Amino acid sequence: MMEIRYVDNHLLVVEKPPGMLSQGDETGDPDMLTLLKSWVGERFNKLGNVYLGLVHRLDRPASGLMVFARTSKAAARLSGQFAGHHVEKRYLAWVQGHPPSTGSWTDHLAKMDRQVRVVEAGHPAGKKARLRFDTVAQLEGTALVAVTLQTGRAHQVRVQFASRGFPLIGDVRYGATQELDGHNLALHAAALAVDHPTLKERMGWTSVPGAHWPEALRSMAEAWCSGWVKTSTFGVNPVSL
Repeated sequence: MMEIRYVDNHLLVVEKPPGMLSQGDETGDPDMLTLLKSWVGERFNKLGNVYLGLVHRLDRPASGLMVFARTSKAAARLSGQFAGHHVEKRYLAWVQGHPPSTGSWTDHLAKMDRQVRVVEAGHPAGKKARLRFDTVAQLEGTALVAVTLQTGRAHQVRVQFASRGFPLIGDVRYGATQELDGHNLALHAAALAVDHPTLKERMGWTSVPGAHWPEALRSMAEAWCSGWVKTSTFGVNPVSL
């Protein structure tokens, strides 16, 4: 179910399938961290407890690229890159409606009653959330948008778009009326770039949504990924096993 995109002694880059947890929770359902620890142990013949650092997460119904740290030093350095906004991440979201061609949105978000909501700036539980986006294509009352997060709040893309009348396809939790596959939502981590924690080289990867997205949208996503690579200062790294 998981596609390994890159692995060395310090990094593990993988595509998370939709519907899978990033980290285990009270449900006991399969999760990326546990499964990847098992994979590392088998692949490298490691006995006992395998170290693997979780430095960021994706929502369970979302899909796409994740990077894990294989050493504590790598985890610390990657966490510093995330905290300092030095990691480059691009998400592709398929939304209802026709948002502007481009824009930057700032809101304050708070988790209340198991949902994240937009609140006033002075709300005691509110946290500032910022993102930028560009509309890639518009089609039949929906749009494909490329999103850059400038903060990393829970459900941020989902809530900021839904609050403006553009819920993500499949995100019934936040008001979508169109389903994706009956279980997941149309949010995919499509591009990721980090500085290697020891080599100091900039490394990047792209990913196209899986078969749970319509073929037409997948083709648009592939074209967008190709464009992202062309404007980057590095080549996309192949699988290295």
